[in-house]
Amino acid sequence: MRTGRPLLAVAALAIVSTSAAYAFGPGADQSTAATAAKKKTTETVETAACTADARYPKRQLRGVWIATVQNIDWPSRTGLAVERQKAEYVKLLDAAAQRRLNAVFVQVRPAADAIYKSSIEPWSRFLTGTAGKDPGWDPLPFLIQESRKRGMEFHAWFNPYRASYDADVSKLPSNHPARRHPDWTVKYGDRVYFNPGLPQVRDHVIKVVTDVVKRYDIDGVHFDDYFYPYPAQGATFDDAAAFTKYGKGKKLADWRRQNVNKLIAEVDKAVHATKGHVKFGVSPFGIWRNKSNDPSGSDTGGMSAYDAIYADARAWIKAGTVDYVMPQLYWSRGHKTASYQALAPWWAEAVKGTDVHLYIGQALYRVGAKDEAAWTKPGELPAHLTLNRKHKQIDGDVYFSGKQLLTNPLGAIDRVAKAHYGRPALLPLMKERGGQAPAAPSGVKAAGMAVSWPATAGARSYAVYQVPKSGKDCHTTDARNLVAVVSDPAFTAKSPGTYLVTALDRLHHESKAVKIKVKSP
Repeated sequence: MRTGRPLLAVAALAIVSTSAAYAFGPGADQSTAATAAKKKTTETVETAACTADARYPKRQLRGVWIATVQNIDWPSRTGLAVERQKAEYVKLLDAAAQRRLNAVFVQVRPAADAIYKSSIEPWSRFLTGTAGKDPGWDPLPFLIQESRKRGMEFHAWFNPYRASYDADVSKLPSNHPARRHPDWTVKYGDRVYFNPGLPQVRDHVIKVVTDVVKRYDIDGVHFDDYFYPYPAQGATFDDAAAFTKYGKGKKLADWRRQNVNKLIAEVDKAVHATKGHVKFGVSPFGIWRNKSNDPSGSDTGGMSAYDAIYADARAWIKAGTVDYVMPQLYWSRGHKTASYQALAPWWAEAVKGTDVHLYIGQALYRVGAKDEAAWTKPGELPAHLTLNRKHKQIDGDVYFSGKQLLTNPLGAIDRVAKAHYGRPALLPLMKERGGQAPAAPSGVKAAGMAVSWPATAGARSYAVYQVPKSGKDCHTTDARNLVAVVSDPAFTAKSPGTYLVTALDRLHHESKAVKIKVKSP
């Protein structure tokens, strides 16, 4: 249960080092002279509190969605050679690291298929062009490993209910769950969906998710905004038989919401029972309900997720069945029916007083769109993050989608990085996911500009701070002096001076700092 305690004031994700990390072995000289020299240059640091600078939050999520469905982001098209697929992914991550992003949300299950080796569902056609065809490698370990190298959390993104992009299920592989269990499916428009009202469907989704959590070293499980299908004119979602069997006197809309709520709660329980440190969250449609539907809704006039697709995100927050919510606020500040200025504060209030983290889904893909004047201005997106600073419950932002990191429309993402990501940031801490700070690094030494130390037990990465010439050390308060987070126990300083090194566990609990003086060679 994640309710009852105020959120951390400013939350965030892992830090990215854009410079190369150099690994040094632990075989340091242990002579008395070397030990004495070490004592003169390194010491554990105790720091007095400083006044936090909002421009440099200590902890903040900075993520990007990488969509595989329809080859939106990766791979760019089907049938690419393995090395080309790898190169494209690395290019996306390097573009993210350049902007000091620290998390990726990679779509591993677009439509009851797999971007990884699975005995439960067939290979995705978005890899080879043919559903069920083995691509010749398992991409997921590589996708995870490359994110780790850049200090990024890896969240596996699943779509729970989409069964097929083609209404003709006979085109699917014979082992596809929609072929094996046609009674689980509902045709709606030109697509096929799993029926959320069936317990068997929930069981299958949980089985798929749990399999990935068990076999791969992911940091999070992520669902997007697709639950019951978005309304299509003239179409009816035919779940009448399931409603008759399981509705138990409820109204249809209430029953449908209950089905989704059950899935969220059961996935949450299964994920954490499998690996307690793995996070689970959802990126719902940006409008829960409008005030015209409900006095507690937002001052907006768009589609209501609660009423149209039966996604009750506020219920998940209240029940504590998600670690985070990431509403997709894909509107400008001045939008007439769904203003960002109205929605960001509404979501901040929705998580207030709970342990559920709030990250905002940002519409990088909208930048440069000519259908609305606001998006033709490069300052619109950065302004969203400036507004976020007024709400301490907002712990970070995630951008849709990856390919716009490469095209950089109107230079907007570079503006975001310059104005808001001038320093790296640590992950937001989630108390319920466990973990503890490792011991402070020991044996830290400097050889010219190269700093190294033996790997610290329990550490996934290390934070490096440069103390200013004034000597004022604020590393426990904000990130004004944070220069890098590195995955290897080594760092190359850009200038001489006094540096601090801390160890971070996988959830970014931080050790005490060790001081090291770096002198010009």
